[in-house]
Amino acid sequence: MHALTRTATTDMDVTSIRLERDLKDRLKELAGNQGYQALIREILWNYVQQKSGAFKPQFSRSDIRASIPATAEREERCVLTGQFIRPQEPMLLGLTRHGELVPLSVESLAAS
Repeated sequence: MHALTRTATTDMDVTSIRLERDLKDRLKELAGNQGYQALIREILWNYVQQKSGAFKPQFSRSDIRASIPATAEREERCVLTGQFIRPQEPMLLGLTRHGELVPLSVESLAAS
């Protein structure tokens, strides 16, 4: 995740964004002590890295507890390999130890 490298807030540009009150409240709940603005930056950096090809896996095979066969409805990116999964291609949904369902390429869990 990008948040590991901290930038001083004095070196950041100030940007105003309008958020629905419910969204802001949910972000605050999810952020906890991190703060919701830091969480928003982390979410945006993750999005930029995924879309720009600068993908860095956030999960390892040991994080996956179970997998379910699935078919991609839209383009996805495997959280283990960074490989693109095209629409209508077979894929797996991996259940992480934290209860999240994440996209996996079929090959990502193959025995090495």
